[in-house]
Amino acid sequence: MTQSNSNQTEHPKHQADAGVETAQDAMQQSEAELEQAQQTIEQDIQSLLIEAQNEAAKHRDMALRLQADMENLRRRTRLDVENAHKYALEKFVAALLPAMDSMEMGIVASAKEEATKESIREGVEMTFKQLLDVLADFQVERIDPLGEKFNPQEQEALTMVPSPAHESQTVMDVIQKGYKLNERLVRPARVVVAQ
Repeated sequence: MTQSNSNQTEHPKHQADAGVETAQDAMQQSEAELEQAQQTIEQDIQSLLIEAQNEAAKHRDMALRLQADMENLRRRTRLDVENAHKYALEKFVAALLPAMDSMEMGIVASAKEEATKESIREGVEMTFKQLLDVLADFQVERIDPLGEKFNPQEQEALTMVPSPAHESQTVMDVIQKGYKLNERLVRPARVVVAQ
């Protein structure tokens, strides 16, 4: 009976050892799983960090390109504005050149013996018409207010003269014609006004 008692006492001890081993195994397995989870988390964090760094580098590159594009645009715009100021009158000058050529030919022709007063006058009138056409092409309007009511916005009265033949405040004589560019007064017409 002693032997069976000893089996009974060993058996619970053996069971307790087995329980401890199972607990230790479970604990080791849990530690291994925890370590594996930590490694997975670290790998995930590392891959997220690399992805974020790549994204940041991509955005930085885009920002640098955008900054370079803006600088190029500023430079091109500045050059365009400079050229616009520099060559703004190029078309106007090109349109004036034929009139200048006509004037030059008129001067040469007037020096010749066969030039008559009438032919010189015709040449001057043609050249003058050329100039008026160029001015009209560039929206330059001539102000010739003869016989009109005096307008201080576009005319400068040089003198006022009593005249029974003209209505009061009427332009009797135009000393110098005025000009407007795109409806803006460049030079007022200088006139004599009836009192």
